[in-house]
Amino acid sequence: MFLNNSFGRTLDILHRSMDVSSLRQNVIADNIANADTPNFKRSYVNFESQLKAALESERAPQPLQARMTRERHIGFTRPVDYRSVQPQRRLDYLTTTDNNGNNVDIEVESMDFLNNQLMYTLMTNAVNQQFQRVNLVIRG
Repeated sequence: MFLNNSFGRTLDILHRSMDVSSLRQNVIADNIANADTPNFKRSYVNFESQLKAALESERAPQPLQARMTRERHIGFTRPVDYRSVQPQRRLDYLTTTDNNGNNVDIEVESMDFLNNQLMYTLMTNAVNQQFQRVNLVIRG
């Protein structure tokens, strides 16, 4: 119902981002809990870059249309629906910080944890402001 306007779209993106932030908190907490586990590889969540690419693909102009004579032909550009973007949990195999093969840096994880918590607070404030605006219009 509301997804066809900017209010619904904004709330949907904020909702998805808050869910990803919650997942990211769990991943960071798991990394911190396994900071002393031998050969443990830290994980991270990838979402924002994919969401950005999807949002940009929706409004990108299509300079050249491909002539597709069969249904299995692939066009030059295809817009990606932002609702199809899912968070991806990735393992970091490229770095090693300890001699035991563990690559969790507790200071980095603590900073990521704090940044993620601040981002979640920012998003809840944004949702609150959206509903305050609706409330203002309804009362007005």
